[in-house]
Amino acid sequence: MSFEQLFSSASTLAMLGWVILVFLPRRWISLNRVPALFIPIILSVVYSYLIARYFFSAEGGFDSLANVQQLFTSSGAALAGWVHYLAFDLFIGGLIAKKADEIGLSRLIQAPILLLTFMFGPFGYLLFMMVKHAMLLFKLKETHSEGPG
Repeated sequence: MSFEQLFSSASTLAMLGWVILVFLPRRWISLNRVPALFIPIILSVVYSYLIARYFFSAEGGFDSLANVQQLFTSSGAALAGWVHYLAFDLFIGGLIAKKADEIGLSRLIQAPILLLTFMFGPFGYLLFMMVKHAMLLFKLKETHSEGPG
């Protein structure tokens, strides 16, 4: 399989996971595992293969920005980097969706958070953590205001 075919296949697989997370019901536990567990594992296997096959022959490294840029001039290393992003962002999206359901966060609020996680990984995660914190503070204040009396 060529790098372009592998890029396309990995991207399509990740997109399927995001569609399941954002648009399909979560009442089916086995369906929830597809984007939160199974697809990230498949992508992790692809990533591991790419790293084992291409990383050590690529020029560059992680000790400077210039070396990171050099590393990603290798098609195999760049593809591994892309698959890394796909796997980790989807895995984090699965965790966000699970935790958001547990705290009762509306799916209408979850959708933009998940889309931001898909596009900008850490930014979506940060937004979720801020919304979660605000929700928990609000619930805590609500509980204290309903206290005995």
